Amino acid sequence: MITFRRSKDRGHANNGWLDTYHSFSFNTYHDPDWMKFSSLRVLNEDRIEPGYGFSPHSHQEMEIITYVVAGEVKHDDNAGSSGVVRAGGVQVMSAGTGIVHSEVNPSDSEPLHLIQIWLLPDEAGVSPRHEQRSFPPAERRGELTMLVGPLSSAPEHGALGIHSDSFLYGLALADGQQVSHELAKGRRAWVQVIAGQLQLNGMQLAAGDGAAISQQRRVVLTADGDVEALLFDLA
Repeated sequence: MITFRRSKDRGHANNGWLDTYHSFSFNTYHDPDWMKFSSLRVLNEDRIEPGYGFSPHSHQEMEIITYVVAGEVKHDDNAGSSGVVRAGGVQVMSAGTGIVHSEVNPSDSEPLHLIQIWLLPDEAGVSPRHEQRSFPPAERRGELTMLVGPLSSAPEHGALGIHSDSFLYGLALADGQQVSHELAKGRRAWVQVIAGQLQLNGMQLAAGDGAAISQQRRVVLTADGDVEALLFDLA
């Protein structure tokens, strides 16, 4: 079964410095039909003006992933971690027992475009942690690349680790290129298109569209032009 979450149907807010779309209920946006999908709790697409961002705020018991589409984001937290993630880069943060952090666009001229993801953890009370890595799209064109996965196995694949039985793959395809992903029995998937258009098992998705996939074993993605997208494999 495939359920589409079209871009135009997402929650939306624009306060001037932040233009944001919510695939699931978040902050003041509430839709009882779209609270989460498996362990995927938040999937926001944010565009942040130069010099602006999220001032220090706290999180607990959540695995938080930031995928930078364009521009750069600067991270600082009260555990002493800091860093700048640029386009194609990924940051993971295990909030665990509690962490305070900020995320801002440090540029004075370039806007920031990112995807913010929250995944439910498999265990509570872990120590907060932060990690980041660059995954340039040009170096992974034509294939699915594991960006994030469980801490028990992700590092051996060159991916970032989280406390959740969830995998995030990045996808950068040229026109006509095709990739497929096999889901283990009982697992589900979510596909989110960032740029371009693609076919998911023969059905069309455009930029900003998402799709929830369950009770299927194979996900086939075919590019109609240049495409950037994310694929989640979820327990």
